[in-house]
Order: sequence, then C-alpha cells, then structure tokens
Amino acid sequence: MVRILLVDDSQHVRKALRNVLETHPDWLICGEASTGHEAIEEVERCMPDIILLDFKMPDMNGLEAAKQIHERTRVPILMVTIYSSEQLNNEARRAGIQGACPKEQAKCVVRGIESLLENGGTYFPASVSRAA
Repeated sequence: MVRILLVDDSQHVRKALRNVLETHPDWLICGEASTGHEAIEEVERCMPDIILLDFKMPDMNGLEAAKQIHERTRVPILMVTIYSSEQLNNEARRAGIQGACPKEQAKCVVRGIESLLENGGTYFPASVSRAA
C-alpha cells in the first residue's frame, strides 16, 4: 500500500484529490495538512511514501516546506498548484521537489504519482511547464 500525504490549504481541494486518489486500489491517504508547518509535522507522524504539496499556503509556501521536509527525509514530493510555470518548476527542483502538476488536472496528478513511485525520477510535463 502506497501512503500519500495531502497538503493544501483548501479543504475542498484536499477532498477532491482524496476522492480521485482513493479510487486507486493500492493508494492510501495517510494524512492531510493545510499549512507548511502542519505538513512537516504530518510527515513525521504518518511516514508517507509520497507527498502532494500545494505551492501557495498561508504560513509558508510549498517551496519552503519542501526544503524543510527534504532536510529530514527523502520522500518524493509532487507539487500541485494553479501557478504552473517553468520558473516555478526550476525553483521547485532546487527545493527538492521531484514533480509538478496543475491541481485541476487529475490525470496529471495520477501520472505524476505513478512516475515518481515507479522510477524515482522527476515529473515535469512540458505542456504543464508552458501553462501560465
């Protein structure tokens, strides 16, 4: 069973992602967080196999949260955001994030998770990078 941590300040987005991801028979949502600080605590509590992390959150953005998580663990992080750009993807890579997808594109999120889990590589689709 793959344990997934959902981090987004919107309860609605977390619920929507949960609904999509829980249709996969081998995926389990092990925890949720609504802020970067909560995400850091939740990583230690639920020991996820992968983290879906929002970029823009009220207390610290996803890049800063990712840096702090990456200092503690090497759990793959897929950033889900409405702010897709090549510049953000480059900053995400520097923060230790392995992939990025628009949160409204469920298929992209699923493919991103599969890609990070299968080969431990990165997932920054070209079409997503060009989106504004």
